[in-house]
Amino acid sequence: MNLSKKTLLLPIVGVIFSIQNGFANSEDNIAQQLANPVASLISVPIQANYDQDIGPNEEGSIWRINIQPVIPFSLNEEWNLISRTILPIVNQNDIPEQGMGESGLGDTVQSLFFSPKNPTESGWIMGAGPVLLLPTGTDDALSGEKWGLGPTAVALKQKGPWTVGGLFNHIWSVAGDDDEADVNATFLQPFVSYITPTKTTLSVNMESTYDWQSEQWSVPVNLVAQQLLRAGNQLYQVGVGARYWLDSPDNGPEGWGYRIQLTLLFPN
Repeated sequence: MNLSKKTLLLPIVGVIFSIQNGFANSEDNIAQQLANPVASLISVPIQANYDQDIGPNEEGSIWRINIQPVIPFSLNEEWNLISRTILPIVNQNDIPEQGMGESGLGDTVQSLFFSPKNPTESGWIMGAGPVLLLPTGTDDALSGEKWGLGPTAVALKQKGPWTVGGLFNHIWSVAGDDDEADVNATFLQPFVSYITPTKTTLSVNMESTYDWQSEQWSVPVNLVAQQLLRAGNQLYQVGVGARYWLDSPDNGPEGWGYRIQLTLLFPN
């Protein structure tokens, strides 16, 4: 039997197209999962934030590198448990006053979300559970030296390229150094993101905290662009952004700050 080159090439082209189309569909799904804080996707975001104009003379600055592994666990056919950790590495200069500074680990925030595997009939994706504050700081200047506990919750909707939602937690101190100030803080993070056909995610969020002890707000607004990329079989996302402080405590950061982020992805 004589087969033409065209006949031989058609199945090969079909297989290549199928593989490429599969990669594209997979990346569409992963980009959408990355916009969902309780998605069933193992990821390790490494986020570097720079803020300035800190202190009474506005001479201070701080780099905060947050290592934020997200690990999902399947509990049964209907529920997941999503572990989200924030471990900060801090380098601060001229804080609390000029000539002073510290570097090391800060305190860890550990969140556990019990989340249904399927959205509600109206399309809401939700999760709720406990949040813990762990005094892992390596220096008195980097740690509140308090153990904390409270509730956390997230709710969002995803429609096409859009994700809209919000995350909440409240932490009270339950143990620790009696000489340090108690913790009583509410965290609110409304967020909106849009995914382009090229897998670029454009997002805006507010990472606002209200300290009930000092009765002061910290309200940075973050504008971030992130790109999903592939190196061989490894998917990753890189991003850059800016933040502007709408409000901050006395001697807190002011004006503009910056964010750089790398997220390593390990899809199932």
